[in-house]
Amino acid sequence: MRVKRGVKARRRRNRMLEHAKGFRGRSKNTIRQATQRVEKALTYVYRDRRVKKREFRKLWISRLNACAREHNISYSQLINGLNKANIEIDRKILSELGLSAPQAFSAIVDTAREAAQAELN
Repeated sequence: MRVKRGVKARRRRNRMLEHAKGFRGRSKNTIRQATQRVEKALTYVYRDRRVKKREFRKLWISRLNACAREHNISYSQLINGLNKANIEIDRKILSELGLSAPQAFSAIVDTAREAAQAELN
């Protein structure tokens, strides 16, 4: 007996077009273009889930450097002092402190500076 696969194929194609919703031009309503664009979009999504982590870390480090330089210390000196003082606060929280709680950040910078000076002496 002959098996007709029209319903299953249509369902598969419609699923692909659902994923392509919001694309521009023919990519949203023709099967071939939609399939190619959806596959490319999925590879970008997979890649950028990892890139996002890198980008945020770069942002936190840039913010930390700017906040640290307001206190006459560089980013690398700050991190070195924090390591020597055994203060384990990650860069995300430190950058948030630098923006939202300058007094707390100032106290952390002073502690890091003292720890770095104690190591030198």
